[in-house]
Amino acid sequence: MTQTSPDAIRQILSSVRTIAVVGASPNPSRDSHIVAAFLAARGYRVFPVNPGHGGKEIAGLMTYASLAEVPEPIDMVDVFRASEHVPAVLEETLALANRPGVFWTQLGVRDDASAARAEAAGLAVVMDRCPKIEIAELGLPRRSPEPG
Repeated sequence: MTQTSPDAIRQILSSVRTIAVVGASPNPSRDSHIVAAFLAARGYRVFPVNPGHGGKEIAGLMTYASLAEVPEPIDMVDVFRASEHVPAVLEETLALANRPGVFWTQLGVRDDASAARAEAAGLAVVMDRCPKIEIAELGLPRRSPEPG
């Protein structure tokens, strides 16, 4: 079942540390850029994913051409692509050796068949929500930096 309760979303956003933002834009006025920068500023390790900008920076963060190129395990995939691209992003997510625990799609992005498939594979699913908005509405504190 897609996670929609405030408690479920609070638990997800409090537990994840690494987030891949699929469809991150180099344009600072685009929501995907703003959200990636916001999440990084809140203490998450953010990995922008954009095939046309791999090896470059988006929001001051090294960008990867695919999820498979991200150099460390991802806790959450945040999809900033149109709904028709969600199945392909899910396929890429499920192909990862270290599968993320959370598959999240942004406001206006929904694919119920992909949600069911992701849940069947053991992923928590949040669709048609924005983590930036949820963090603000839930009053979540900034994450502490990783020890080390």
